[in-house]
Amino acid sequence: MTAADDAAKRRKRRLATVGAGGLAGIALGLAAVYGISTLLGNRGTDAGCQPAVEIAKRVAPFVRGEVAAMAVAEKPQRIPDLAFHDRSGAPRKLADWSGRTVLLNLWATWCVPCRKEMPALDALEAALGGPSFEVVAVNIDTRDPDKPRAWLSDVGITRLVYYADPTAKVFQDLKLIGRAFGMPTTLLVDPARCEIGAVAGPAEWASEDGMRLIKAALR
Repeated sequence: MTAADDAAKRRKRRLATVGAGGLAGIALGLAAVYGISTLLGNRGTDAGCQPAVEIAKRVAPFVRGEVAAMAVAEKPQRIPDLAFHDRSGAPRKLADWSGRTVLLNLWATWCVPCRKEMPALDALEAALGGPSFEVVAVNIDTRDPDKPRAWLSDVGITRLVYYADPTAKVFQDLKLIGRAFGMPTTLLVDPARCEIGAVAGPAEWASEDGMRLIKAALR
């Protein structure tokens, strides 16, 4: 065997070793990615929220028209016990609505789609609000707390109770579970604080489509 042949064999062995190492690295990388994805996919799941998934199945046929953007829950997930305050400044938490279905909405005066949506939310509360259901609209303006209250008064929003979180932490808390991609953000939550469905963006909640969807959730 010549020196050239011996050198060629050594190069082939090195390439084989490098190739095997590369494939192992790729395999480990894929395992890591899919492992992380699995963990993220399971984050927030709660077997106690399975009844909300059944409600979501009942609601699904009504996800159309003016509320076609709703994504109904496919896995049991409990919504964090979000903290905010009422008009007087008293602390409130989402758990305060235990036993009632809630349409939770995050809005701000700087959000044009939010402002356009508020009259529909107000009308929905007027039509269906009561002991078993409430529209809980939480303002997240971080400056001038008087501005959103004045705006609601100016446009004639009278049925919605004023709730606010000037720190906007409620938005961040929902973002952590993949339920806040922009404004407005709206979640339909069952009496056990479990997700029935979510909407990213505005919807005509007081339309016939919106009313049918909410009534289906309340049956």
